[in-house]
Amino acid sequence: MISKELDKAIRDIANFPKQGIVFKDITPILKDSALCTAVIDEFVHRLEGVQVDVVAGIESRGFLFGLMLANRLQVPFVPVRKKGKLPFKTVEEPCELEYGSAILELHVDAISRGQRVLVHDDLLATGGTVGAATRLVQKLDGVIAGYAFVVSLDFLNASEKLRNVSENIISLVSYK
Repeated sequence: MISKELDKAIRDIANFPKQGIVFKDITPILKDSALCTAVIDEFVHRLEGVQVDVVAGIESRGFLFGLMLANRLQVPFVPVRKKGKLPFKTVEEPCELEYGSAILELHVDAISRGQRVLVHDDLLATGGTVGAATRLVQKLDGVIAGYAFVVSLDFLNASEKLRNVSENIISLVSYK
């Protein structure tokens, strides 16, 4: 089962990036090409029957599996980035992060009206970043097809907020 393989690969880093936080480090997954392939295979399997027109990956670790997933689904990948990182005209949305705040941006031509967008990030924690990404998609008249995360910190209850937008929430490994 992929959740057990991922749990074994993910390492906990105490007090990073600040005191009291236990960081879930996914970089060991990236060293295992077979496990990376299994991650994408599992996402594709769980998305069977879901129409996805675009994958939106959240900076920066959402780019890693997001691009691979979009490629496998044969749909475009669009990056959701922090303010000032995208070169073309953008829409922007403020967000509260686990460790502060930021403004996220998306190119104005990244999503067309009615396109069904899968929002992807490596980890779901408080939901601030993915909430801002959701609002960006909606500003461009996109429809949220669902959410995909490698890791979910369920004890923070962010998925409850997301269910108001889409019931289709995939987390490959969850921590209660």
